[in-house]
Amino acid sequence: MIQLKNLTQLCLSIYVIAAFSAQSLAQEAPNYSKDVAPILQEKCAACHNPEGIGPMPLLTYQQVQPFAALIHDRTSKRIMPPWHVDPGIGIQSFKNDASLSNAEIDTIEAWVEAGAPEGNPADLPTPITFPSGAEWQLADQLGPPDLIIKSSPFDVIANGQDQWWTPSVPFAGLDQERFLKAAEFKPSYPLGKKVVHHGHAVLVPEDGGRQVALARYGVGKSWEMFPEGTGMRVPANGNIAWNLHYFPVGAEGDDDVVEVGLWFYPEGQQPERETVGEAMFRVDGLKGMARGQDIVIPPHGYQVLQGTHRLDAPAVIHSYRPHLHMRGKVMTMEAILPNGDKEVLSQVNKYDHNWQIAYIYEDDVKPLLPTGTILQFTSVFDNTANNPINPDPEQWVVFGRRGVDEMSHAWVGITYINEEQYTQAVAERRAQQETLRIQ
Repeated sequence: MIQLKNLTQLCLSIYVIAAFSAQSLAQEAPNYSKDVAPILQEKCAACHNPEGIGPMPLLTYQQVQPFAALIHDRTSKRIMPPWHVDPGIGIQSFKNDASLSNAEIDTIEAWVEAGAPEGNPADLPTPITFPSGAEWQLADQLGPPDLIIKSSPFDVIANGQDQWWTPSVPFAGLDQERFLKAAEFKPSYPLGKKVVHHGHAVLVPEDGGRQVALARYGVGKSWEMFPEGTGMRVPANGNIAWNLHYFPVGAEGDDDVVEVGLWFYPEGQQPERETVGEAMFRVDGLKGMARGQDIVIPPHGYQVLQGTHRLDAPAVIHSYRPHLHMRGKVMTMEAILPNGDKEVLSQVNKYDHNWQIAYIYEDDVKPLLPTGTILQFTSVFDNTANNPINPDPEQWVVFGRRGVDEMSHAWVGITYINEEQYTQAVAERRAQQETLRIQ
């Protein structure tokens, strides 16, 4: 009788402990309102809102809960948010870092495993109003553009191969030379946002002088704002040479127009540093070859290309944007200094042709490179079935403008400076590092 009583008490104790533990775990598990909503609002909602390019809005619990398992899958594999820099090598501090931290990924995983609870709506973060695709993304910081240039209209087809539109349009609106502070590439909304894959707006001066790339665009990179005290010299007259790459997605429309907004320094003001903006550093077609002549990727195979460029003046690098096509998987940018030291600046190891992200360095880590530095770029192509966006691993792949062909270059945001400016920049960087060390 005593043994039965003791057994009953033991079972009751186990039940109470289990119930208490389950309650504690439920209380400790992340919930949407307090833990997950802030992550999605900061890192996902800019695209996943009714006006964004994401396939579904992720602004409320009712919108998010049905996709909880999918969100967990995509974030745990680091497919979303799109951010393809290798986290294990090179510079890791970026102004536009959209990636999730390990802690954020773990929070989403724990939330899903707990059944995706909503939590208390009173804990939700203050909602953010996102600009629509029809608005200028830089307007909140800079106000409306000082000048807007427009392409000639283009009739978008619903289905077919890649399309290129290359009109020349007179450049008007300036009565004197000015220095550009920022530029934003704005395809039409909503059609243009879906079909304009990338493009360029290049000013060809009236006097035949150096061409000026006013704006470059790719899905994932729509604007460029130069660092404080840095600007691009823009002549007053000429023509805009547009190079627009359209890719049909099943929707058609007549008279599609792309706009570029330009923000200038005040009239008569010349910034301390003059930049060329994003400059092309080729990886293919070097050493006297025709462009892309060295790209020959066998079926079910790989190819590695390497290109080197010597800097004939000191330089500051602001951003890095690899450009490959569907078989492109990796591009590494390294600096070989005049003393022989070699440093990996950045490596994109999960390149995805659907995104053309410019990785913008934080001010305190921008590469400061002396005269004689060799910038070395290495590209890796994957033409196997393991490449998830490979349209056909049975094909030989060569150079071409279409997405199913290949090319290999990097767009590098770079400003060339003089020796005095370089010495000053290095001294300032060392002083900043010493201050941080003391703190």
